[in-house]
Amino acid sequence: MRIENYFEQIHLTINDCPIIQSFNLAFDKRGSHEGFIHGEIYFLDGSCLHIREYIDVETSIDRIVYAYQYMASGGKMVFRYDNSGHHKKLNLKTYPHHKHIESGDTVVESNAPNLDHVLKEIISIIPLS
Repeated sequence: MRIENYFEQIHLTINDCPIIQSFNLAFDKRGSHEGFIHGEIYFLDGSCLHIREYIDVETSIDRIVYAYQYMASGGKMVFRYDNSGHHKKLNLKTYPHHKHIESGDTVVESNAPNLDHVLKEIISIIPLS
């Protein structure tokens, strides 16, 4: 797959989500198969998802580095998924993939999510009007 195709998939995923109010994402092509996405998605209730992905899509969709941090409208963190290697001592079975809950102090095992997975989780939190 070419990185432009992956970027288009991200746009389609965002456009299909009924609770998104707006988004401000930068799509940086780093080669024919690699790219970086970063920015924010804003939801109808005033909450926000901060996104950071460095992706290689040459043979499969490989999120080399990712973070999806969901913030409530008041600025409180609800959750964050990332694959930063800073929790090795916790012996998580999914290391380096993990999820921070609420203030970030609680870290739990998590498989690597994609944007669609994260948006579905947010939909389960935000009531549809």
